[in-house]
Amino acid sequence: MPYLETNEIRLHYLQGPKNGPLIFLLHGLTANAHAFDGIREAGLDRNFEVVAIDLRGRGLSDHPAFSYSMEDHAQDILGLLKHFHAEKVIVVGHSFGGLLGYYLAASYPEKVESLIALDAAAHMNPMAADMLAIRLNKLDVPYPSFSDYLKEVKAAPYNTFWAPEMLSYYKADVRPYDEGGVTPRPQLANIIEASLGVAAIDWPDVIPEVKCPVLLVNAPEAYTLGMPMLPDELAKETVEMLPHGKLITVDGNHQTMMYGNGAKQIEEAITEFAGKH
Repeated sequence: MPYLETNEIRLHYLQGPKNGPLIFLLHGLTANAHAFDGIREAGLDRNFEVVAIDLRGRGLSDHPAFSYSMEDHAQDILGLLKHFHAEKVIVVGHSFGGLLGYYLAASYPEKVESLIALDAAAHMNPMAADMLAIRLNKLDVPYPSFSDYLKEVKAAPYNTFWAPEMLSYYKADVRPYDEGGVTPRPQLANIIEASLGVAAIDWPDVIPEVKCPVLLVNAPEAYTLGMPMLPDELAKETVEMLPHGKLITVDGNHQTMMYGNGAKQIEEAITEFAGKH
């Protein structure tokens, strides 16, 4: 799998075949780059050069996943621009990746051409950590062994997260059952730490600082294990805080919107929105 080195950190990526405008795809807290399989398969790289960055791809680092600040992530991501001979980038972020996109656009306006935030929970708060803990505790899916889990992971066509130096993260993410077997449910400590870091940011102050065009894509259906990540009323409130904001809704919920008809709608929305700006 190809990779780039930036800030002495190894970041895995996927590069689309076209020489169009550059898009960075930023995934959510628990997903890998293959979270974007659906919108890639819907043809996003027909018009754009697409790079799906693994936000946990610090392959030579001993630190736990997501124990980094927004600024650390921002520096890593912006450090990739020189490798593509680009001054600006279109950021497409899902969930946590959308929040990171807001941070990038507010803090580095000269680097972000436009932002597309997919179901990004714009007003995070300290309750988010408890919410994630409850949801993640429901995600126990048993596998007979760690090798069985890895076999399925490696089969994902756009997974940027299975190179040998990444396996330590996988081993940290699985939890053994007392009676044998493992579950890929992420360890809660890193996720909660990241959530608390996000909650400490005053998003109502950050969002109005985003001056570039923003498309907020909302999934109106209930999240698989609870409420929508960004309810319609909160999505509308967020867009009203943006000087150049637009809101659309697509089929699905926080997870399923990335596949099937939702993925097609997202690809069309990105192409139309980014093409105009």
